[in-house]
Amino acid sequence: MPRLKEAGREAGNPYANAIFDMLFGDRDPLTEPGTETGTPGNWWTVFNIVPEAFNHTTDGFRFYRDPARKIAPILRELGQIRAGYTVGSQFVFSQHCKACRDVGMSEEQIEAIPNWPVATCFDAVQRALLAYTDCLVLERGRVPEALFDELKKHLSDEEILEFTYITCTYMMHAVMSRALRLEYDDKDDPCVEIPAGEGVSSDVMSMVDTDK
Repeated sequence: MPRLKEAGREAGNPYANAIFDMLFGDRDPLTEPGTETGTPGNWWTVFNIVPEAFNHTTDGFRFYRDPARKIAPILRELGQIRAGYTVGSQFVFSQHCKACRDVGMSEEQIEAIPNWPVATCFDAVQRALLAYTDCLVLERGRVPEALFDELKKHLSDEEILEFTYITCTYMMHAVMSRALRLEYDDKDDPCVEIPAGEGVSSDVMSMVDTDK
């Protein structure tokens, strides 16, 4: 279950209710969850507890899908899916596997997202954008000048700004999804202590160098 409460149609947010109609039909998202893509749909209902937040973030979706965007959809999706993967959000990664297919990315490329540095299925601009995404997400914006120079060989300033904004937005979505345990990210942290085997005393374990 999400860590925060949820708000459905009863919240009286016209914008959210229109989205609920699209995602859930005539069902109540709180009592009859489930979207066509297989998610529970609680990302929407949790955001709806603050209607202004729901409206603001949904406007962000419209921004990146607007035909006025200069960055090509297939390039944009590289940032979104890689951000989801590197943050460790199964929800964002899974949803954007589907979105990548929709914009024409090959199955080979989608499968190679986790190991893109050793993959041979990406061209020069795609590799530069994947490297840039890792700098944005993993290095928190620490981007080598040589990498930025490579981006500018292929993309306009407007395209780079759009890509940067959209990718950082999806890093935020991935982080929030994990923190609030939304959708597929509703899972316990796997990094926990595993109890020692039966019959092994703590005194013995304390003398063992477990790193070797």
